[in-house]
Amino acid sequence: MGASVILGAEGIEAPIPVLISPDPRRELALIAAAFYGQQPETIVAVTGTSGKTSTAWFTQGIFAGSGHAAGYLGTLGLIAPGLEPRYTLTTPDPVALHAYLADVAQAGVTHFALEASSHGIDQRRLDGVRLKAAAFTNLQRDHLDYHETMPVYFEAKARLFEELLPQDGTAIINIADEWGQVLRDRVLQRGQTCLTYGTKTADLALTGRSIAHGGQALSLSILGRSADVLFPVLGSFQADNLLAALGLAIAAGVPVDAALGTIGQLQAVPGRMETVGTLDGATVIVDYAHKPGALEVVLTAARNTMAATGKLHVIVGCGGDRDPGKRPIMGGIASRLADRAIITDDNPRSEDAATIRRAVLDGCDGSAEILEIGDRAEAIAEAIAALKADDVLIIAGKGHESGQIVGSETLPFDDRDIAARALAAAGGSVLWKAAP
Repeated sequence: MGASVILGAEGIEAPIPVLISPDPRRELALIAAAFYGQQPETIVAVTGTSGKTSTAWFTQGIFAGSGHAAGYLGTLGLIAPGLEPRYTLTTPDPVALHAYLADVAQAGVTHFALEASSHGIDQRRLDGVRLKAAAFTNLQRDHLDYHETMPVYFEAKARLFEELLPQDGTAIINIADEWGQVLRDRVLQRGQTCLTYGTKTADLALTGRSIAHGGQALSLSILGRSADVLFPVLGSFQADNLLAALGLAIAAGVPVDAALGTIGQLQAVPGRMETVGTLDGATVIVDYAHKPGALEVVLTAARNTMAATGKLHVIVGCGGDRDPGKRPIMGGIASRLADRAIITDDNPRSEDAATIRRAVLDGCDGSAEILEIGDRAEAIAEAIAALKADDVLIIAGKGHESGQIVGSETLPFDDRDIAARALAAAGGSVLWKAAP
């Protein structure tokens, strides 16, 4: 195909020169970094099973709110001032990633927050990125089709801190997570600076929280500085993501007071606890939760914000060609934490959708009313029609996604758009607006 040289491992034979490396993926990433050269002067990364997108999104918002030209790269794509949005993998391949970093640097972006997936870290896609700080949110069951065991999954995450974050970089770690405690100990043994969050005695701590008009009122203790702030984002778990973002921003040089001053202007992440609208006093929310831990957190957060008279409804499914072991776990969580659960299709991909639904249904061992409706649009319409005053509906799994993958096709499908149409047809109030 026109190649003049091959980079690979031992055993390759070819009629052109072959460069042998024990770690060809890493060499490729370093070559890409050298080839493109430019990167924003301040880059931070976040890894974890849940919370990566929100943490990186909030970090970008804190950077921008404190006066820096700031960008973001992750599940939502590449977003930076001066550039058209681009849709990518959560962590792109190293050649694309370093091309993006050069593009945003040339566009004048100085501060950049990116998501670091376990696949991306393990496959050396982030090697060569010059990091100032990195955050760890949590480790929950996911991606075991790739990593096979939780310890192997953890080691992939840990590599971000032990190999990619420089010795003088700062780690921000959730010590409420048992794997976070292990990682903190390793980071400290390495001699790195570590900022903790997740407990009331951590460096970055949530000391009080209450529901407030337009969001949640938080009492924070940030490196000994106390502050009361209005955080205009729903979900108690988002307060933890905010703490991680504050840690990344502060580690990257944003003064504590300046970082705290941006919180009131932060925006919710598209598709994360995003309110689509209301119907006769009931609320419809779309969230990206597609993993057991995330679904549990979202349903618990929703329950904690509800009136006592309301019921919690959830729509849930699981993707095909992904960890099948989590399917009954998802069903169990939905059936125990919600009052009514509809099991539907997510992105079945190459698998039989009915088989996936059966696996989810097999785990439904709680007290919730359970329905199976394969057609996702029909499931959303039925769920909205059943709502009564003070009820909350969580449409879980796809969040911001604008397509549903069936076989090899990606069909146009946005949970928010489908829910908005159903709400409008039922005479409800639609709050969500599609991006122009």
